[in-house]
Amino acid sequence: MKKLALSALALGSALALSACGGPPPPNPMIAVFNATDFAWSTMAGTNEIEGQVSYFGGAREWTCAGSVGLTPETAWTRQRFQTLYGSSERAALPAAVVRARTVSEATDDYRAFVRNTTCDRSGRFSFEGLPDGAWFVIAPVTSDGAEPVVLMRRVETRGGRVTMVTLD
Repeated sequence: MKKLALSALALGSALALSACGGPPPPNPMIAVFNATDFAWSTMAGTNEIEGQVSYFGGAREWTCAGSVGLTPETAWTRQRFQTLYGSSERAALPAAVVRARTVSEATDDYRAFVRNTTCDRSGRFSFEGLPDGAWFVIAPVTSDGAEPVVLMRRVETRGGRVTMVTLD
């Protein structure tokens, strides 16, 4: 009985001390860039992504601006996109908001795994020769007189199929 009382006292003291503040414990879930996590994305595949930019924010007509990026999903990119876009599934945010968020600098090692293409005049784009896996599609859009917006969407490729995606 005495041991039980001492254990309870020790536990209570530990809980009280932890409630006093201090630095939070280190987060073991922080992902670190590792090029081997991206290796799957460099393999040849038979999947395709066919996309369409179809964004109508603020009753304006928006068009695809610049290149469309395709980033392989890894623990590191998922965490990065969650921080930048507030989601790892889909987002439409002002480019200034995305740029203002803090993440580790994208290195050349990371950029080597990002594929890029451009939209045609109708806002269509495609990526071919993809292996099975999950990806993030990112496209900036512009409209006259408005700040640029960045669209992001998570997509999966499987089984030699064409995956259709609309960025809206």
